[in-house]
Amino acid sequence: MSLTTPVSVQKLQTALHDKAKESPDFRFYALYDKVYRKDVLAFAYECCKANGGAAGVDGQMFEDIEAYGVERWLDELAQELKSRTYQPLPVRRVYIPKPDGKQRPLGVPAIRDRAAEMAAVLVLEPIFEADLQPEQYAYRHKHRSTRNRDEGRGSPQGSPISPLLSNLYMRRFVLGWKKLGHEKRLQAYIVNYADDLVICCRSKAEEALDTMRNMMTKLKLTVNEKKTRVCKLPEEKFDFLGYTFGRCYSPKTGRAYLGTTPSKKRVQRICEAISEETRRSKTQLDRKTVVVTLNRKMIGWANYFRLGPVSKAYRAVERHARKRLRQWLCAKHHKQGAAIKQFPEASLHDKLGLVRLTQRTRSFPWATS
Repeated sequence: MSLTTPVSVQKLQTALHDKAKESPDFRFYALYDKVYRKDVLAFAYECCKANGGAAGVDGQMFEDIEAYGVERWLDELAQELKSRTYQPLPVRRVYIPKPDGKQRPLGVPAIRDRAAEMAAVLVLEPIFEADLQPEQYAYRHKHRSTRNRDEGRGSPQGSPISPLLSNLYMRRFVLGWKKLGHEKRLQAYIVNYADDLVICCRSKAEEALDTMRNMMTKLKLTVNEKKTRVCKLPEEKFDFLGYTFGRCYSPKTGRAYLGTTPSKKRVQRICEAISEETRRSKTQLDRKTVVVTLNRKMIGWANYFRLGPVSKAYRAVERHARKRLRQWLCAKHHKQGAAIKQFPEASLHDKLGLVRLTQRTRSFPWATS
């Protein structure tokens, strides 16, 4: 769900950003009262509501707040913030499955704490945005955002302020890398997204890696050694932000080049999501509901994975979607025999409306393979 920032909040954010941009050494001392401003807090709540999410340790849901009265609820939160009696509740710890079969710890703050944090983000983000480095791409208005990742340390994933804090921590590293001369000395350039990064260099990769580790130690940041390595292109490949970077081949000339393809893990993940929506336990749903759900998931996935030669990945996802939808239809209508004869490809796409991802590549001159 996309929300339009209220004009009054836009004006506040623009004024803060412009001041931070024009006067880098200026220090903002009077910001706290902006956090509990009625328009800021109300929009912060709407942002949290649009993002959805489960209840925190207090068990309070958005439906409970709506029944209680949103304005009344916000007034009480604003008063706590204004009187400085506000105290955040403990974060509820849950675990979600990871693609490798392990579990990722997830911290779920109470809605009142999410709203307060989001209000702080609305006020602080325009100021820090003016000072973030161009190598930092995550959660910025002028950069494409895709995801967040949390390893169970620092601010909890699910917390509205986590992306901002991640950028602030990594800003120190990126800025230090350049100011200390490592970028120029090693000819090593950083690409950073939240707490993920790649250092690109033509030589001295091991030295760059050691330098990065030393800097992270001084900054008291932990390097995930399981995911940290030197990768030599084009002989090897590496995954970053869901894409596999490495040697690709032109379908027209056969010429090799360095490019990107959707990673196998991400193709597997969308296929697993399709399987989840077509389980036998969901045969009570009507066809239209299932197809609409599948289309939404597949189109959302394809909207992100549209760079480089994607046709092979699209075909794999399409085949899996057809197979699973056929199986679901056979189970729903108690059909016997070959599923492909019962529900041929044309019927699934043209009659039921299952999206054809491979047709999308016609508008991508670089995407065919």
